[in-house]
Amino acid sequence: MTGTPLRVGLVGYGLAGSVFHAPLIAATEGLTLDTVVTSNPERQQQARAEFPDVRLAATPDELFGRAAELDLIVIASPNKTHVPLATTALKAGLPVVVDKPVAGTAAEARELAALAEERGLLLSVFQNRRWDNDFLTLRKLLSEGELGDVLRFESRFERWRPQLKGGWRESGDPAEIGGLLYDLGSHVVDQALALFGPAASVYAESDVRRPGAEADDDTFIAITHTGGVRSHLYVSATTAQLGPRFRVLGSAAGYVKYGLDPQEAALRDGLRPGPGWGAEPESQWGRVGAGGPPSGGESPVTGGGRPEPTLPGDYPAYYAAVAKALLEGGPNPVTALEAAAALDVLEAARRSAREKVTVTL
Repeated sequence: MTGTPLRVGLVGYGLAGSVFHAPLIAATEGLTLDTVVTSNPERQQQARAEFPDVRLAATPDELFGRAAELDLIVIASPNKTHVPLATTALKAGLPVVVDKPVAGTAAEARELAALAEERGLLLSVFQNRRWDNDFLTLRKLLSEGELGDVLRFESRFERWRPQLKGGWRESGDPAEIGGLLYDLGSHVVDQALALFGPAASVYAESDVRRPGAEADDDTFIAITHTGGVRSHLYVSATTAQLGPRFRVLGSAAGYVKYGLDPQEAALRDGLRPGPGWGAEPESQWGRVGAGGPPSGGESPVTGGGRPEPTLPGDYPAYYAAVAKALLEGGPNPVTALEAAAALDVLEAARRSAREKVTVTL
């Protein structure tokens, strides 16, 4: 890519904005971080320290007041602001990246998609976990037929956080769109749909476990895909012993992988994309195999299967694709309609857990 970089306005400089979006935008050829919107003085200082040339704005209105000076808006503010801010940006003629889950309902996501199409503008959803190391490795195994026909996909995004952290993500106010179902659930559902196609039915169990908690912190989602695969998805803040991140069971072999992709931890530690980015040590590799004779069986802990080299994670690929879409007409890496399909599942899961029924889509 050549020419003047696209000028990016970033709304929000909390966890999502400062740890994920700003560093990845700054590392992407063809993009430059022009403006950060935050009213918090400490976050303003942090942004200026990390990006000395960045301009600061206290409010989104201030940013939209000079929309003509920008080429892309990235929305990394609290969930309840996603739809109104994305709508304003699109009506101002600006392409938009919105952090997941993009909206509180699938209907709102589809309305945004229709507005973007009407205006001829890019609307992309930041689903960085499609570029996790284990996801990329599993996709490779599936493309090579290593597992045979997949029967069950188990995915866990579990944490041990017995103490509440506070903030909008743990709020019980429906307007905040908090809780793990919509937070981490957005990731595991999106991954399942990307790998195994549309959902035919959804069953879920959702609980509020921790004293003083207001929003779900321990949730299970079961998806039956139209192709026959069953996805069992777990998101939790109350897991004292973590299960495998992925356990994928096929007709020929299984794949088991423990541990989270290292990119988030690296970004939190101030590391930035470069040589060796996203790689993990051999000790963290998953295993592929059938696990021993029919009468017994082995697990990765006891040496079952063979080590499977984990492909490097590649969060920078998301913004590289966004830049290519805007500058060269490349494909949108994650569309709002894909996000709407995930929201269909999340809404069905919430209804299933509340009414204790299986929901057909």
